[in-house]
Amino acid sequence: MQDVDRPRRHGRAGRSATMAEALDAIPDGSRVFLSGGSAAPVAIDRAMADEPDRWTALDLVCDRLVAPFAVFDHPGRPFRLISLQPSPAVDAMRAAGALVDHPVPFSTFASMTGPAGPWPIDVAVIHVSSPGPEGRFSLGVSVATPVSQLPAAGLVIAQVNPAMPYSFGGGELDRDEIDLLVEAEHPLVESPRAEPDDVARRIGSTVAELIPDRATIQIGVGALADAVLEALVDHRALGIHSGMISDGIVELAASGAITGTDHPLFPGRLVAGLLGGTTRVFDFVDRNPDVVMVPTEVSHGLEVLTAIPRFHAVNSGVQVALDGSVNGETIGDRVVSGPGGAPDYAAAAARAPGGRFIVALPATAARGRVSRIVPRLPEGAPVTVDGDLVSTVVTELGVADLAGLPLADRAVALRAVADPALARAAGI
Repeated sequence: MQDVDRPRRHGRAGRSATMAEALDAIPDGSRVFLSGGSAAPVAIDRAMADEPDRWTALDLVCDRLVAPFAVFDHPGRPFRLISLQPSPAVDAMRAAGALVDHPVPFSTFASMTGPAGPWPIDVAVIHVSSPGPEGRFSLGVSVATPVSQLPAAGLVIAQVNPAMPYSFGGGELDRDEIDLLVEAEHPLVESPRAEPDDVARRIGSTVAELIPDRATIQIGVGALADAVLEALVDHRALGIHSGMISDGIVELAASGAITGTDHPLFPGRLVAGLLGGTTRVFDFVDRNPDVVMVPTEVSHGLEVLTAIPRFHAVNSGVQVALDGSVNGETIGDRVVSGPGGAPDYAAAAARAPGGRFIVALPATAARGRVSRIVPRLPEGAPVTVDGDLVSTVVTELGVADLAGLPLADRAVALRAVADPALARAAGI
């Protein structure tokens, strides 16, 4: 079921190789893309970490990591990491001075690592399923970023893992799109679930009231996202077009609330670029014709997203300033994330017919000692999403509808959803 167009580069060898042969093929001084998230090629990573003296210098490029790579035990000698979507998993490389932070919106990942980008890759190390009955392999749980690396890479090495589910769509690969195939079986990297607390559930219930039946939803992962999904159980004819499918989406689909009937490109299907969660979501996607995994230009592409009626994007953040602008990446001097897909989804929701970009976050942090609504973003903090793209901000204290408001009125609306005592202390 290969129904997603994408650039392809055929004519590769597609031959089976040992781990030693695969490592021998990676040139010294090259730049190597490694699949991240739940698709981390753990066996190849460990093999590289076991023999770091094969190289004097090797640049690694990745998107968001759930857990540190084993190669991080050898920072700088030879491994340097270029992170396009930082997470706490890369902190050790940052502390060792072996990290290049280059956080960018998800839609730009492919151009950053293409021939004209600042980090053109030489080698792509991907993680695929065993071949299906048609002889194709599948990128399984992570399609959007890895598939964009294949046409430009001079060498494509695939770790073939029977534990990787076979997903349909843009991640289905012909054998001649791969140079070397290395067999290695291990469990996929999982993201443990956090149980929503009472505050998250209050926010989730409020967000759900803002989402109409027949809306198509983009949503992230985590306790707050799961609280929103739990509260949508009584909705009808919802669609999913998201960067990620999580356990919470699987549970909502089981309730019958998701049908996807109004998606203009993939009616009746759940659409995503990657999966994040536990074996429950991995099992859900395996050979499931109701799920289509897509490349970045589809999962995060403005042209695609703006054609989706009632597109509702639900994201969180670290801070929201009184002009509506959002910092979703840093807490003080600590980098906790990159922009990810938030800028892409905000721009799309602002243009989609009946669309809405919702920022959902608790009113306070640090056990109630710090307000997340601030007069302005701190100096040096990134503006993950511009204030004029934010339709709505939701905290446990209520809803601030910002769409179409001038700056002064945005500030009034946001003060109403901030913690009153902290707001007064902060001069909000």
